[in-house]
Amino acid sequence: MIGRIPVLDVRPLVDCGRHPAKAVPGESFLVSATVFREGPGVIGANVVLRDSTGRCGPWTPMRELEPGTDRWGAEITPDREGRWTYAVEAWADPIATWRQLARVKVPAGTDAEETLEEGALLHERAAPQVPRSAGRDTLLAAAEALRDANRPVASRLSAALTPQVQAVLDRFPLRELVTATRPMALQVERERARFASWYGLFPRSEGAVLPEAEDEPPVSGTFRTAARRLDAVAEMGFDVVCLPPVHPVGETSRKGPGNAMSAGPHGVGSPWAVGSSAGGHDALHPDLGTEEDFAYFVERARSLGMEVALDFALQCSPDHPWIKEHPEWFAHGPDGAAVHAGDPPPAHQDVHQLSFDQGPDAYGALVRETVRLLRLWMARGVRVFRVDDAHAKPVAFWEKVLGDINRSDPDVVFLAGAFTRPAVMRTLAKAGFQQSCTPFPWRNKKQELTDHLTELAGETANYLRPSFFVNTPDVLSTYLQEGGRAAFQTRAVLAATLSPSWGLYAGYELCEAAPSRPGSEEYLHAEKYELRPRDWGSAEAAGESIAPLIGRLNRLRRRHPALQELRSLRFHHCDSPDVIAFSKHCDAPRADTVLVVVNLDPHNTRETTLTLEEDALSAFGLGAAQAAGAETFPVRDELTGATLQWGRENHLRLEVGGGSPAARIVTLLP
Repeated sequence: MIGRIPVLDVRPLVDCGRHPAKAVPGESFLVSATVFREGPGVIGANVVLRDSTGRCGPWTPMRELEPGTDRWGAEITPDREGRWTYAVEAWADPIATWRQLARVKVPAGTDAEETLEEGALLHERAAPQVPRSAGRDTLLAAAEALRDANRPVASRLSAALTPQVQAVLDRFPLRELVTATRPMALQVERERARFASWYGLFPRSEGAVLPEAEDEPPVSGTFRTAARRLDAVAEMGFDVVCLPPVHPVGETSRKGPGNAMSAGPHGVGSPWAVGSSAGGHDALHPDLGTEEDFAYFVERARSLGMEVALDFALQCSPDHPWIKEHPEWFAHGPDGAAVHAGDPPPAHQDVHQLSFDQGPDAYGALVRETVRLLRLWMARGVRVFRVDDAHAKPVAFWEKVLGDINRSDPDVVFLAGAFTRPAVMRTLAKAGFQQSCTPFPWRNKKQELTDHLTELAGETANYLRPSFFVNTPDVLSTYLQEGGRAAFQTRAVLAATLSPSWGLYAGYELCEAAPSRPGSEEYLHAEKYELRPRDWGSAEAAGESIAPLIGRLNRLRRRHPALQELRSLRFHHCDSPDVIAFSKHCDAPRADTVLVVVNLDPHNTRETTLTLEEDALSAFGLGAAQAAGAETFPVRDELTGATLQWGRENHLRLEVGGGSPAARIVTLLP
């Protein structure tokens, strides 16, 4: 139903209000609406922001975003976690309407006395709602002046049009015909839900010992040996350490190195084939250690300022206890056997997927068991989960599970580990996932990146938070395989600066790029199927590691609040098709602008002219310099520390090779 003052098309509005918009404390975002009324009267609008207790936030007036469009907007900023609401109020402003008329009628002598008396009455009506300390007497003095027959008419009017009177009315307008929208939900989550730097490692590889003879078994790394790697991970600036499933691995149909159909007598198998006679999703792999060892790893990470994330893979090996204890949780073939994941071919013989269509009792039991498992690992210190293949389970299932967890534990963060179609990715985010993987690993061309990020930074940013992973245990993109060290540098710069959340898996810093075979995205000696200890010290000593660059990027992300958000992302014109330029800007907690230029061609040096638009120059705070006639301004290249002189047009040479990425990350010098 349309109100007395129409307020239409309020944004953000996620699925007509079924799902909440999302933010973190201190994050500002635009609330907008179409607002108008009949006739020439002046209207106003504001946003009402309420926290979970119903407390109203500060007055947030809206303004018309572009004159003549009837589109109004205001930036709002929740200051703490919880379930908030926001609503738009529109109203007639009788004093502003009177001011418009009085400025015409009084100088013309048309009904001057009646007009001044009308103004006095309006100011008297407005005064009682204004605290005395905030200017009530200012409004009463204006009313008195409007009635003072001993003063010239022009003087009486001007006394009511002073900046002091306007300032009081801006804070406490006289509102008539107030029309309010229904409250819309806003979920304010902790900062980790938006901003994170992920590092994935396999505990069984860290400290592992490979046999010298084929008939000898390898020695697995443990939580204790893996904890030794955490200092180096922290030194690179990561704040989330992500582990693959750490449960017992099935024996039946265990995969061997390179995804071979047979593991052989000493094969370690895939951690994603969860479950054996040693236990299921609630158990730890015996080779990795005990609960005390896991607790030690978690506490060691915490002492270094990092959180431990666990890959939650809701699937089972043929040896998982659920196969016998809960056959009703699986689909079965004509022979009565549980169906393998991927049936029909190609199948994963070492994995059975759960079935969510075996009736309401089985479905409800799966929900309860999943919640139990998550809460068990939460009790063991895990507050961040990467949910493997989230898109392979019903969205309604995740909506129920995540809703149950986050109602009591809103600090728990879930990443949808799903490289899937946009509609599925968006729906998972609406269902409650705080972060989402995206097809970023396969977006390598300038237009591909521009299109992908334009979508993510638009309306989608109100509920979906992308996490850009440059590689995974399953994903070694062709760009990385063929581009050499420069490709690894380029993708790290892009991921770390485009998205507030980004991540990589161990080995990326060593530029590991050998595929298992031509045309495959599987790694040669994929860590998913075998132990892969690395000689980190020798690689770094030989200068083969790009860990210093990764550390520099993560420090930049922490130092510059503009890199911690997405909504302000905008692209700038470069005349080279192989060079992309973009910037981010924020005003809180302090004004900050970062501009990034990247050569996307890992094989060739590229030159380009970067053109900065007027509003981009303003975002850099260059209004004063331009007014003084300055044609250039100093910027700092955050990758090299060099000071550069930039202007409206900037000729750049982005060289491949030489140890540094073919990129510029610049900030304005004071």
